[in-house]
Amino acid sequence: MLAVIGVALLAAVLLFVITTSLGDSDSDDGKGGGRAKAEKSEGKFYTVEPGDSLTSIADKTGISVDKLTQLNPDLDPQALISGQRVKLRR
Repeated sequence: MLAVIGVALLAAVLLFVITTSLGDSDSDDGKGGGRAKAEKSEGKFYTVEPGDSLTSIADKTGISVDKLTQLNPDLDPQALISGQRVKLRR
């Protein structure tokens, strides 16, 4: 019985460590926006990541939703696809 509890506890700790490290892997501030800010300063595009929305991209890049919409008139904010590129500036 103790072995089963030990294995369950180990699995829970391992799951916690993995999910925590994945959330911070590309971030310098713990919010997952480190790479987006680097792309903003280095390039003209943001690459959509799983779970992104136009609002979250605006928050990560510091560019308003209105500006993103102007720069990307063909972009469907309800159908963002992971890997898709969003223009950040002209």
